[in-house]
Amino acid sequence: MRNKSILTEARQIERAVILINLGARLQVLESETDLSYERLLRLYKEVSGRSPSKGQLPFSTDWFMTWQPNIHASLFLNTHEYLNKVAELDEIDTVIKAYQLYLEQITAQGLEPLLSVTRAWRLVKFVDNGMLTMTLCSKCGGHYVTHPHEIARHYVCGLCDPPARAGKGRAAGSLQLGSPSRPAARQAVPLSSTELAA
Repeated sequence: MRNKSILTEARQIERAVILINLGARLQVLESETDLSYERLLRLYKEVSGRSPSKGQLPFSTDWFMTWQPNIHASLFLNTHEYLNKVAELDEIDTVIKAYQLYLEQITAQGLEPLLSVTRAWRLVKFVDNGMLTMTLCSKCGGHYVTHPHEIARHYVCGLCDPPARAGKGRAAGSLQLGSPSRPAARQAVPLSSTELAA
């Protein structure tokens, strides 16, 4: 039993180190491991070289509804849902793997990741609690993060029907749209399990 306890603790420390390196807040580590606050604090400082950020975690679902964050959140959540179907992982390990794949996809497109691992973790909690869901776009067929009361039959995503100023900014790493009929960003970002499996 003692050996099992040591192995379990080692896995939790490894998991915590991965989360810290991904930028997770200390509250995420407290929620997803059985390590004491004092040990997590020491581990955080040792791995990151600084003290953890203070303050409450982001709680509002509104951030996920804005244009670019919604696209990033939808990419992550599609990846997360796909991994849930094809891999037997603990929930937090699914979040970690999905977030790592999200980072790979975003950086491969020359974009800046808008979704932090803490927000990604919170997003999964929102979906599990029924505060957010995934809705099929009636135009492109991609699945996007929406409020649960969204009428699916009429839903059009932010890539098929972007806001007037969307994609016009010059900020480095932001989404840039092509023509209104064929948005370049839509073709670059897989937003369905079929595209992810391809």
